[in-house]
Amino acid sequence: MTHTDRPSARTALPVDLDEAAHRCLVAGFDGTTAVPDTLKRLIDRGLGGVILFTRNVRDAEQVRRLTDTLRALRPDLLVAIDNEGGGIGHLVAAGAPEVPGSYALGVVDDLDLTARCADALAGHLATLGVTASYAPVADVQRQAGNPIVRTRAFGEDTALVSRHLGAWITATEARGIASCAKHFPGHGGTLTDSHHELAVDPRPYDELDLAPFRAAIAAGVPMLMSAHVVFPALDANRPATLSRRILGDLLRQELEFDGVLVSDALEMKAISDLYGEAAGARIALAAGADQVIVAVPDLRVTLECRDAVLEALRDGMLAEERVGEAARRVQRLVERYATPVDEVAVWDAGAGLEAARRAVCSQALPVPVAGAHVVDLFPAPHPALNWGGEDLLTQVLAVDPTATGTAVAGEPVDPSALVDVVLAEAGSAPLVVATCDASLYPWQARVRDELLVRRPGAVRVATGLPDGGALCSYGRGKVNLRAVAEVLAGCGDLSATELG
Repeated sequence: MTHTDRPSARTALPVDLDEAAHRCLVAGFDGTTAVPDTLKRLIDRGLGGVILFTRNVRDAEQVRRLTDTLRALRPDLLVAIDNEGGGIGHLVAAGAPEVPGSYALGVVDDLDLTARCADALAGHLATLGVTASYAPVADVQRQAGNPIVRTRAFGEDTALVSRHLGAWITATEARGIASCAKHFPGHGGTLTDSHHELAVDPRPYDELDLAPFRAAIAAGVPMLMSAHVVFPALDANRPATLSRRILGDLLRQELEFDGVLVSDALEMKAISDLYGEAAGARIALAAGADQVIVAVPDLRVTLECRDAVLEALRDGMLAEERVGEAARRVQRLVERYATPVDEVAVWDAGAGLEAARRAVCSQALPVPVAGAHVVDLFPAPHPALNWGGEDLLTQVLAVDPTATGTAVAGEPVDPSALVDVVLAEAGSAPLVVATCDASLYPWQARVRDELLVRRPGAVRVATGLPDGGALCSYGRGKVNLRAVAEVLAGCGDLSATELG
């Protein structure tokens, strides 16, 4: 199918229906200052929202100018971003508050502290003119081998996850920022990352983790995001994003959610490889989604999705009533959240480091090892999540300039050779071996185990989920790693302002 960003007189839909269809789209784009002409025309026809990524961020003043420019084109345009904390976000260059991420907050289990961290993130968004945050994560970390949820979740217990969701959503709402609980009806029971392929959760209905989503709805969450996951107990044939049974029967009727249901990004392989983005957009809206996200910056993909929706409306494959219903929900959302709160936002800058320290200090702590040689092993950053690749050595050096070491991002060509290099460089200094979810990355386990055989007194650190008694940071956000660094160096009294 060919596409154009201009309506054809021969095939044009009524203006109100065309605008309703555009309301159902959220688009990514390239640029930090100028708005592409294609995006301008989409906005003029009613585009529901845009999603920002690191590619759109240079600094805080630039982001605010960009969001002002976007809303000058259409005041009721929703401007959204992924903003979970713990390194999962895109606003590092814009001075995002440092918070440790959800799992560490669950370990501390202090609802006031969770609210303070959520408030800091939301307050920062308010200063930037960003009005919607695709957070918090409502998934429960169920599978040890789950490659995508892990420390993004508040924990492994539905009751704990539920109460922290409520605290996060309430704090975000108080800032006038729209929150979005994800990924409905849960991504924590899979062994697959839906960014790469279709994921399946084989559990029976009564074992699915719906309670956190019920809690989010009870807390007044205005948006939910769907999962590109197949749940055979609910619908064996289609992932949740494309399932009328899940989005309609379960979400709308059983859970009585009447807010905006937005899809996860359609270019994720779970959708694009099996259905294609354009068909995915049409099917998702027919199934009950109110908005679909096309996060890639190539606006041709957005146009293809838009054209598929318009064509389905013309052919009767997509009911006008369904699109009208979706557009009305989106309109209610933007009327409530699209205009930034006009205030100077102030938040608790120390909440994140306090939370990270309390999480780290909730476990048995090793004897400090000043002057240590630190080897930090971790996977390459996930491009979609944009975790920034912070490393433990940098944080150790900030509190102990006598330390040495190396950060290893991604599998080395020769793990055994790396072991030899590490031991040669360490000499007689104490050795710290940090891994991040080594059970998922055999190369990390191999390097760690070889080092421990040759240096059995080495201090072990886990920067993902807990791992066999190692000192755990519960995530790779900067404050997570700083809290561990303070323990290793024996200095736990630094202030949050020293993060730099």
